[in-house]
Amino acid sequence: MRPEILNPLFGETQSLTGVGKALTKPLAKLGLTRVKDLLYHAPSYWMRRKHVETIDAQDVGQTIVAKITPVDYRSGGPRSPFRVHATDGEGNSISLTFFGRNTGWPRKLLPLNEQKVITGKLEQYGDELQILHPDVFAPSETGDIAEVEPVYPLSEGLGNKRMRQLISQAVEMAPELPEWIESSLLKTRQWPAWRQAIGSLHGNANAEPSVPDRLAYDEVFANQLAFMLIRASNRRKKGVPIKGDGRLRDQIQLPFELTGAQKRCIGEIDGDLAQSSPMLRLLQGDVGSGKTLVALMALLNAVEAGYQGAFLAPTEILARQHFAGLQKLLAGIPVNIAILTGREKGKVRESTLMGLADGSIQILVGTHAIFQDKVQYRNLALAVVDEQHKFGVSQRLMLTRKAKQAPHLLAMTATPIPRTLTLSQYGEMDVSRIDELPPGRQAIETRVIADSRLDEIMDGLSRHIASGKQAYWVCPLVEESEKTDLMAAEERAASLRARFGDKVGLVHGRMKGPEKDAVMERFVKAESQILVATTVIEVGVDVPNASLMIIESADRFGLAQLHQLRGRVGRGDVKSNCLLLRGQSLSETARARLTLLRETNDGFRIAEEDLKLRGAGELLGTRQSGDAGFRIASPEQVTELIGPASDDARLLLDRDGGLSSARGEAARIALYLFERDWGVSLIRSG
Repeated sequence: MRPEILNPLFGETQSLTGVGKALTKPLAKLGLTRVKDLLYHAPSYWMRRKHVETIDAQDVGQTIVAKITPVDYRSGGPRSPFRVHATDGEGNSISLTFFGRNTGWPRKLLPLNEQKVITGKLEQYGDELQILHPDVFAPSETGDIAEVEPVYPLSEGLGNKRMRQLISQAVEMAPELPEWIESSLLKTRQWPAWRQAIGSLHGNANAEPSVPDRLAYDEVFANQLAFMLIRASNRRKKGVPIKGDGRLRDQIQLPFELTGAQKRCIGEIDGDLAQSSPMLRLLQGDVGSGKTLVALMALLNAVEAGYQGAFLAPTEILARQHFAGLQKLLAGIPVNIAILTGREKGKVRESTLMGLADGSIQILVGTHAIFQDKVQYRNLALAVVDEQHKFGVSQRLMLTRKAKQAPHLLAMTATPIPRTLTLSQYGEMDVSRIDELPPGRQAIETRVIADSRLDEIMDGLSRHIASGKQAYWVCPLVEESEKTDLMAAEERAASLRARFGDKVGLVHGRMKGPEKDAVMERFVKAESQILVATTVIEVGVDVPNASLMIIESADRFGLAQLHQLRGRVGRGDVKSNCLLLRGQSLSETARARLTLLRETNDGFRIAEEDLKLRGAGELLGTRQSGDAGFRIASPEQVTELIGPASDDARLLLDRDGGLSSARGEAARIALYLFERDWGVSLIRSG
C-alpha cells in the first residue's frame, strides 16, 4: 500500500484550484495528470525581464516591461494578425500583435487611450517594433510582474502564467520526506533535501546544478533498488531445473555453423535453466545475429525435459513470422508447436487451449493473448519474450505468474543498448550478447541522398525490381501521429502504383490482421515487389529476396529506428543497399546521425555513439520502454549516477537493514514515489 504521506501527490490535477475540463486536456497532453507530475515538470529556461522607460530597438531580443498607451487598432482580414498600435511616454511606437480570430479579446484587454503595462519579448518586424501576445497589466499591478520567471513546456490552451500557478500549488502540497540517500553520499555531493530541491527547481533561477542531479539521482536510485529487490526475490523462488538430453536439438539441420557468440549464449542460458532458481536473462543481439535460433535451443531444452515453452512477440505480424520460421526449423522433428493471437477464434482457439492444458502443445507462439487468464498451461517452464524493449518491468513480472512454479524467463532485444542503459532498463536480469554476425553475411551499403533526386531513385528502383529483386519503401515519421504516418504511406503507395502498378503493396498499423497478413504474404511470396510501410515493419520482418531499403525523410527518424529498418534487408546472400533520403536542411545532430549510419553496420557502436550524439534526446526508445523508462533523469545523468545509485542500493540491502530499517522505510517511499513499487510487492509476496 502506498505510504499515506504521498497520497496528496498522487491526487489528480483536477483537485487543484482552477483546473476544470478546459485545462485537463492540455495538461494530459504533457503527461501531467497528477500533482506529482507537476512537481517534476521542470522549466525549459528562466526569463529575465528588463524594465524600460522608452521602447528602443537596442532592446530587441530581450523581454521588456514598459508602460504604453494603445492609440489604434489594425486588422488586415480574417487570416491576418490583429495589431494594436501603441506608444510609450516618449511617443515611440510599438505594435502589439495577436493571432487568432477573436479580435474582441485584445480590444477589451487594451482599450484605446488607456495606459497599460505590457511585458513580452521585443522583436523587429520590418520597420516596426513588436511584441507577440504580450502579457498586459494595469499600472497598479506592476508589482505582480516577476523580474525572473520560469518558462515551462506548454501545450495549446495552457499558458505559462497558469502553469506557474498550478506548479506553485503542487510545490505547496509537497511534504517533507525522510531521507533515503546514504548520509556520506549526500554530504559529498552537497545535495539538498528532497523538498528543498523541488522548491529550488521551480523557484530559483540560480539554483545549483546539484538540484536537478539530486532529483535525477532519486529516480535512478529507486530504479536500481527495485531491480535488486527483484533479483533477491527471484533467488528465493523455487523454479524448475531444466536439463534436456539433446535428442531434439541434435535433429535440427542447419546449412551453416553456429557462431561462437551463439554457442556462448546457448551455454549461458543452459547453465541458468539447470538451476532451481528461475532464470532472468536478457539476450541482446544485433539485427540478423541469430537470436531466434538461440531461443529455439532453449525452448527445445525445456521440451526435452518434459516441459512447455511460450514465445511472446509484440505484434501479430512478428508472431506469425516467428511461428512460420520455427515450423520450418522444426520440420520433421516431433515437436507440437501452435500459435495464439487475438485472431484465433472458435474451434481453433478452443483446440489450442485444450492442447496447452493437457500438455500436448509443447511450444506456443503468440502475442499477449498467450498470457490471458483463460490460457492455462499444464507445465510451463520457460517464457521467451521477443523485442523486450517494448515491454515494461511489470509486464515481465506478469509473465512469470502463469506457471505453477516460477518459469524461467528469456528476454530478447534486437535494439542495441549502451551498457549503462542496459543496466538501468534491465537491472534485474543477467545479460548475454551475440556480438558477431553469421558467416557470409554481407554488410549493407548505406547511402545518404537528397530527396530532390527522387526521379533518379525511382529509376534505380525500377532497375532493381526488373532484376527480380524486392524493396521496402518506408515513409517518414512526421510527428507522433499514426494518422499522419498513414497519410504519408498512402500517398507514396499511390505515386508508386502509378508507375509500377500492382507490384506495390501497402502495410500500416491501422490495417486489420487478415488484411495485413495478406499483404505481407504477397510480399513474402514475391507476388508484390515493393512494400510501402510505416514503421510497423521495424522489427522481425524477414524476406531474404528484399535487398533494397528506401527510407524517406530519414533525418526525421531516430538512429535506432533507422538501424532497425535497415536490418530488414541484408538477410539473403545478395548484396543489399539502404538509401536514406534527406531533406534540404539538416541539423548538426541529424547530419552526424546519418553520417554514422553510413559509416557502420555495427549496432552496438551505433548505440554508444548515439548516446554521445544526442544525450537527453529520444535515445534508442529508452523513454518509451514501459515502466522501466526514466521521466526525470536524462541519459547523461543515468550514465553518471547509475554507479553510485547501485552502490547505495546495495549498501541499503546488505548493510543498513533493507526496507525494514529507518532508511529502508524512506527508500520504500522513494519506490512508491517513482512507481517502482513492484519491488516492494515482491518483498511482500516473496
